[in-house]
Amino acid sequence: MPPGFRGSRSFLSEEEKANAPKVTWPLIKRIFSYLLPYKFQFVMVLLSIAFSAVFDMYPSILTGRIIDEGLIGRSMSTLVRLIVISLILKIASNLIGILQNYLNSWIAQHITYDMRNQMFAHLLKMSNRFFMENNQGDIITRMTDDISGVQQIITNTFSSILSNIITLIAALIAMYRRNYILASIALIIVPLFSLPTRQAGKRRWSLTKEAQECRDEINGILNETLSVSGQLLVKLFTQEEKEYEKYRSSNEKMIKLNIKESMAGRWFRMLMSTFTSFGPMLIYLVGGIIMMKYDDSLSVGDITVMVSLLSRMYQPVNSLMSIGVEWIRSMANFTRIFDYFDMDIEIKEIANPITPAQIARGDIRFENVSFGYDSEKMIIKNISFDLPKGKCVALVGPSGSGKSTIVNLIPRLYDVNEGRITFDGYDIRDLKLSWLRSEVGMVSQDTYLFSGTIRDNLLYAKPDADEKELIDACKKANIYDFIAKQENGFDTLVGNRGLKLSGGEKQRISIARILLKDPALMIFDEATSALDTISEDLIQEAIEPLIEERTSILIAHRLSTVLSADEIMVVKDGMIVEKGSHEELVAMNGVYTELYEKQFKRFDRKND
Repeated sequence: MPPGFRGSRSFLSEEEKANAPKVTWPLIKRIFSYLLPYKFQFVMVLLSIAFSAVFDMYPSILTGRIIDEGLIGRSMSTLVRLIVISLILKIASNLIGILQNYLNSWIAQHITYDMRNQMFAHLLKMSNRFFMENNQGDIITRMTDDISGVQQIITNTFSSILSNIITLIAALIAMYRRNYILASIALIIVPLFSLPTRQAGKRRWSLTKEAQECRDEINGILNETLSVSGQLLVKLFTQEEKEYEKYRSSNEKMIKLNIKESMAGRWFRMLMSTFTSFGPMLIYLVGGIIMMKYDDSLSVGDITVMVSLLSRMYQPVNSLMSIGVEWIRSMANFTRIFDYFDMDIEIKEIANPITPAQIARGDIRFENVSFGYDSEKMIIKNISFDLPKGKCVALVGPSGSGKSTIVNLIPRLYDVNEGRITFDGYDIRDLKLSWLRSEVGMVSQDTYLFSGTIRDNLLYAKPDADEKELIDACKKANIYDFIAKQENGFDTLVGNRGLKLSGGEKQRISIARILLKDPALMIFDEATSALDTISEDLIQEAIEPLIEERTSILIAHRLSTVLSADEIMVVKDGMIVEKGSHEELVAMNGVYTELYEKQFKRFDRKND
């Protein structure tokens, strides 16, 4: 069975045709630029493919002499010598083939290694906007499947093209040297053989795809109706007969498709067998006529060589007829990868960024700052405020008013569209990005822990922290008592994304991690919004001393948290509409008063 039925197809689907990339010379040059560091190894691959193809085919050519000189000529020495030569050539071909496969794999692995590193480094520099606007599954697919596809292209497609071309050229030269009439017949027969192969491949692929879709439909029915909730729903609504009929109908459809698919394969194999037999028979017939009536110099061995070479031409011709398809798929693969490589890095450093020599103070200033994910629609509008060293400001306001967006601008998760933000007097766009982010610590409501131990997650902030530092940070974060009770202490596994821990435990570990980082500015973005009362109290006890020690910003819905701030700013529709203390804001009878009546009072009564 030729390639095309299992795995890659020798034809393009309608979707592939619609999305076929435009192949340009710059694209070709860019692809081959990844081969330049390994040009010596690539030349070795080309040479090994050439020698392997010629050596592998030459025993077929010697078959004629074995028959004519050895068997018909009854020369034992010639027979043995030619057989030994054929055996040596075959062994040499196989050994060179092993070398070629190793070099091919070595080049492919190193190119994919380079591309994965390049892709990962590029993605790490992308802004939050990129990860919000792009599907995570698609990002992972580019990193894994698409780049792995490059390896397949290098190891199979490129080497296959060269090997097939060399085999065909060598076979045709050998055939035309013996008899141009038989060689011309072979040249006509082989493409005719490949055409039904492609048509049969399309038909069977279509049936296989339909059968798979039908199987997916059946699995969907089984998953829905035989689950605990599903079967209960079926019983309560007395839909057993309807669900059974739906399953029976899909099952019947699948059986019919499976039979068609099986018979399509049978018919194809019969067609293959007929064509592979027809070609040699025609060569024997025409060769016999020529040998008996027109040219007695044509020997039995020559005709045998012709038949042998004809058989060796089937696969290369079939592969080369599909090469356009493989080429388009290869170009599409590279284009998808390059699309990501060509995405602009939104958050960039200037040529010579500033790394302040003095210890960071955490003075923050917003000067007429406006920002929008879409440049035509601003989320933050002309915001200005000062946050001096050691002070704490609370941002309050309705959901979606822009509070989190404001604090995300400080560590440059996004860049402002208008205005500027300064940190210790420097425009944050002029500062070295790693320095700026090292001085900003953020605890959000959606705490993320890496799979591993509590120690691993804490050391992510400070890899060289000793045991005492870990204990001190955890005590301040009100999480040390919990850790001490665990059998493995700091080496307790947290599970995937910290799923073995409660929300409050994860939050307190997150606070401890920030304390180890020891930033000049601490941001608490609704760090307790999704927690129970006990967990929230523990986190509140951890936060309150921290905001007294350093510059901090609070986004909170609990009145006691808001009251601990030096100043409260009310955000609505992306603007700061009110500022002041709690008493001053309540007296204004504005947005804060409404928020206080609807949210803060109710929340605090619930937690009393």
